[in-house]
Amino acid sequence: MKSGISRRAEQAELRRVHRGRRVRAVGAVVGALTVVTVGLAPGAAASDEQSKQWYLGPMQAEQMWKVSTGKGVKIAVIDSGVNANVPSLKGQVLTDEVPKAVAYHPTDDYAGHGTSMAELIAGTGAGGGLKGLAPGAKIVPYRVKLEGIKGAKEEARTPEPAQALRAAADTDVKIINISFGGMSLDEDEAAVKYALSKGKLLIAAVGNDGKNGHADYPASYPYVLGVASVGKSLTVSSFSSSGGHADLAAPGEGYPGYCEGGTVRYCDNREGTSPATALTSAAAALIWSAHPDWTVYQVERALLDTAGRTWPKDKPSKYLGYGVIRPRVVLADKNYDPGPANVDPLQKQDGQEWASVAPVAPKVSSSPSASAPSQAQQKGSTGGTSAAGSSAGSSNGGSSNTTWIALGAVGVVVVIGGGAWALARARRAR
Repeated sequence: MKSGISRRAEQAELRRVHRGRRVRAVGAVVGALTVVTVGLAPGAAASDEQSKQWYLGPMQAEQMWKVSTGKGVKIAVIDSGVNANVPSLKGQVLTDEVPKAVAYHPTDDYAGHGTSMAELIAGTGAGGGLKGLAPGAKIVPYRVKLEGIKGAKEEARTPEPAQALRAAADTDVKIINISFGGMSLDEDEAAVKYALSKGKLLIAAVGNDGKNGHADYPASYPYVLGVASVGKSLTVSSFSSSGGHADLAAPGEGYPGYCEGGTVRYCDNREGTSPATALTSAAAALIWSAHPDWTVYQVERALLDTAGRTWPKDKPSKYLGYGVIRPRVVLADKNYDPGPANVDPLQKQDGQEWASVAPVAPKVSSSPSASAPSQAQQKGSTGGTSAAGSSAGSSNGGSSNTTWIALGAVGVVVVIGGGAWALARARRAR
């Protein structure tokens, strides 16, 4: 859970600890879990790399794209930069829309992490690149300080994450993707509150510290959608952080991404909660594109209510929150009711913590709405857990393959959860 008296002391201590570290991309290598094999250069046959995107089939991405591709939705990717010249991102990156105050070399990706996130969200698959879950969406790149950036000049000129977040909040992007952790300073919290007050949908990775590790910031902040990782069996990944701050989950194991340090070639078997975050952002874009008149609250509610889970909706799992995202459930149902346009689905659980700065209630849209569907409850619940962790699989106890097929049939959309980038926090409070 993200709120309540019982969590405040813990959050204060977590923030104190995080102040001694700084921003890190959460696609970091987790011990011996990650096996990295050099893949094809981005110019090789597209089918080779896309065939490794194993989650697209079970998610029935091709069917979803007949309804929505994310067209018309802009997503701010705050990361290590986004290379707009890789084949699959040509025409997909809106470099000119980065505010001048934070536009220091936004397309110079010094780590490869940001470009991978952008491809997972909106890649076209051209030239051997990856196919994004929302290939019709557009990316607005923000290059910030993460570990891997080199040189005093680069350090001095590259914006801090909080600066980029504030700048993005003042633009017309609908979604802000934050595939890293460590934003726990006062200025970071203030920037998160500011972006939320502007009605932006903030989606962040919970981190890769394992089931006994606390979720990272900004995923742990109220009103920010925290994303965990699952494998093909829909069981929580061993590296995915818990602590009750996960809202949603998606596959974050065994996918291709750019090798550490650049955008020259792909490596296989990447894992983490970063891509899970990217795919969740893409899932939100698919829904918002299909329903452009919906508010941020309705998009959030659609993601939470339709997530795949075996536990009660009012008792979110400590490890996987409300379950594995399934945007196709929304896209396939022409009569889906997103609920009230001006009621925050996270208000019940997060309202106490930041009651004075809750996201601004948007203007009520003309879309039909009924009484509010079940709202989020306490996230500290252990619903859906098992000895192995937490599973979002079907309750019939079928095999992993059967589970994926069943979820695919009703529209599971998996969010890849992080890459195997060995990026530690770069911005340190020292």
